[in-house]
Amino acid sequence: WYQRRVRGTNVVRVLTQLRAKHANEAKCTWGIDGTTGVMTDMKDLGIWEPYTVKTQTYKTAVEAACMILRIDDIVSGIKHGQKQG
Repeated sequence: WYQRRVRGTNVVRVLTQLRAKHANEAKCTWGIDGTTGVMTDMKDLGIWEPYTVKTQTYKTAVEAACMILRIDDIVSGIKHGQKQG
């Protein structure tokens, strides 16, 4: 659906402009409007990505990775036990 919305815009050009804006401004709040495909100040649209959302995302990713490693250890232990038995 995203490509349908921004079909009329030059995506590479808009992303390059956005990266340049972020590189030149210390507290840049610019992003790409998903409905129009143009650069917009997200503060004006009322869109915020708080620090707490980012930290919770990292915590959830670490928890998921630890769970996968635990499951892998259990499966490896079961396979190792079956080979010896």
